[in-house]
Amino acid sequence: MSTTAEMSLPPEWNDDERMNFMFSEFKENRDVNTTDWDSKMDFWTALIMRSCRRRGSVIVNLQDLNKTFQRKEKTPLGLSTVIQTMARCGKIQRESEFAASVDCGWVSWSVGMLLVKPLKWTFSTLLGSNRVPLEESFVVIELVKEKATELLKVYRSSDFSSCSVVSFQELCTLSSNICADESTLCMALLQLQKDKQVIVSLHEGEKIVKFCQLGQDRVSPFGDIDIGIYQLQRSEKLLEERVQKLNLEADRCKEEARILLRDGKKTQALRCLRGRKRVEKRADSLFAKLETIRGILERIAQSQTDKMVMQAYQAGVSALRMSLKDVTVERAENLVDQIQELCDTQDEVNQTISSGVAAADEDMDELEKELKALLDESEPDVNTSGLPAVPTNRLGPTSEQTLSSLPDVPRGHLHVTTDALEEELNRLTLSEAGSPQRKATSPGRRAEAAQ
Repeated sequence: MSTTAEMSLPPEWNDDERMNFMFSEFKENRDVNTTDWDSKMDFWTALIMRSCRRRGSVIVNLQDLNKTFQRKEKTPLGLSTVIQTMARCGKIQRESEFAASVDCGWVSWSVGMLLVKPLKWTFSTLLGSNRVPLEESFVVIELVKEKATELLKVYRSSDFSSCSVVSFQELCTLSSNICADESTLCMALLQLQKDKQVIVSLHEGEKIVKFCQLGQDRVSPFGDIDIGIYQLQRSEKLLEERVQKLNLEADRCKEEARILLRDGKKTQALRCLRGRKRVEKRADSLFAKLETIRGILERIAQSQTDKMVMQAYQAGVSALRMSLKDVTVERAENLVDQIQELCDTQDEVNQTISSGVAAADEDMDELEKELKALLDESEPDVNTSGLPAVPTNRLGPTSEQTLSSLPDVPRGHLHVTTDALEEELNRLTLSEAGSPQRKATSPGRRAEAAQ
């Protein structure tokens, strides 16, 4: 158990007045001053949890707590009350009670391995003693659940995840960074046993642990197949170790023969080479057996995979059968016909809507034509029927004949006086004022009038 110098303490730890209150006994009746009683209980409960987390342990006892929280050669007087209160609240539990709460198969090996004293604990409980024995161990429930979760996570992320059965010693090595000691590992395994995630058994005096595999809700009991696979795996490891040792021995013989040959000891070098050949032959024999065992394990793994695939197929067929229970070809054809009818109806509706819009556009065109007609009626009526048409084409032979029939343009000097022109102008002015559609006078007539 660590001391207070090695752990993080609350700020009030250096306050003598406050610590004198915390180190004093609890009042026998909590109702006398519930605020002080609860504040002291919360202080020590949080400090105990912090100490256990820092140590990585899930087990506490009164003797270690008194040593851990000693201050200025003073020991807290109320820790016994704190432990009893935490036990009543379910935050901690006696180690024997925690082990017995799993099942009978676990109690024998866990009790013997952890060196617990169930008889002493039972007497203490039956006699109704309020005193907590100094060496009596308690399990912190919250922390043991955390350790169990971490242990399961580490197993599934390790190389052992492919093996459902693992030896206890291998598990100790695997969890060395999580569980501070073997007792913590055992408590974590007990919690996983409660959660139906592992099961522990004895095989030839060796403790073995079977883990629940991914995709399973709970671990299955040990069977002959599990024991057989475990024996094959153990044989594989033993053969690997022996083959490795033989290879090292063969290399050593070869190096020794090289040294002897260098020193001129040819006979001894040949003896070393013969020994090397014997060792290599033994290594080859063991390696052949190792390959056979590996082949068997691979086939077992493949069979388990095939079994899982078959189970998945079976589940898929059952689900597909249930999903297609009310589905028939006739019903599908009926639905397709209904969909086609609805699509046709939608097309007709769209066509009707589009035709209504076109009719509205035609009405607008008619209204615009009528408006244009009204505008034309409001403008003055100018008769342009008497005017000659403007030629649009080039002059052809017919046009040249027409022009040749016209009278020649006078070429002589016109004897027109100024008075005659003014009189003609006045007459034209009066004539235009009287008739807006007056015909134009030809140049020949104006010339005659002027004469």
